[in-house]
Amino acid sequence: MGQKNEDEDEGRDPALKAAVLGWPVSHSLSPKLHNYWIKHHNIDGIYTTMAVMPEHLPAAFDILRERGFKGCNLTIPLKEAALPLITDHDESCLMSGAVNTVVFQGDVIRGFNSDGFGFMEGLKMQKPDWDGTRVVVVGTGGASRGIIASLKAEGAKHFVLINRTVEKAERVVKQFKLNAEIVEWKHRADALKDATMLINCSSLGMDNHPKLDLPLTDLPETATVCDIVYRPQKTPLLKDARMRGNPVVQGLPMLLHQGRLGFEYWFGTDPEITKGLYKMMIDAIN
Repeated sequence: MGQKNEDEDEGRDPALKAAVLGWPVSHSLSPKLHNYWIKHHNIDGIYTTMAVMPEHLPAAFDILRERGFKGCNLTIPLKEAALPLITDHDESCLMSGAVNTVVFQGDVIRGFNSDGFGFMEGLKMQKPDWDGTRVVVVGTGGASRGIIASLKAEGAKHFVLINRTVEKAERVVKQFKLNAEIVEWKHRADALKDATMLINCSSLGMDNHPKLDLPLTDLPETATVCDIVYRPQKTPLLKDARMRGNPVVQGLPMLLHQGRLGFEYWFGTDPEITKGLYKMMIDAIN
């Protein structure tokens, strides 16, 4: 009798459910992160994956809601495709133009972008005395826009945007009313003079991608060098910066802090970033 009850308990539906959606989605580290927190905080919940193409996203949202899911994370290529489906847009997703965290509340679908929050928390954790006097940003995609908005809100004074497409950078400057200058890709090395912070918001330097071709010769040794790429943990940019003596900020803490936003909405707990979690995620990356 006791064995039967135990088996029934193992087979029952968890009380709280969330997922990550993408195409592909098998590469995502989110299930490891969230299920670690679920176990650590002794929550009756589960976090799973769902492979979804952009054209099937509306149907996927319907399925998740019917099955009692509290919400989901979105990864490539769904972050922008989700915008028209969101009925309650948080300022973070409106400013970034992308959604990576979705919360189902009755008939309301709430959307957030945790890139800026995750970056700022990771920055404060690794370099609490960061200096936003002159911030050089490589790339102007969704993550970049969220990060720029958060940095401006936290007091960053001047931005230098490096992008292959000048028009995209111009739209960001106009959107956020930035005190900024735009530098063409061919002049990127010159943009580093007098920088207090350099942030790579592109995919350059990621595993199976070209490295970021940006000589650091003119970068002050006091400037903080940040990379939002976390695969590998020590990107070529961060290795070069560390060899010069620059303080560096890795991308993994941003990923961990990003996850906190959705987890608190779905599972009712602001999760801890523990040494055990950090080690587990580094092992997963490696």
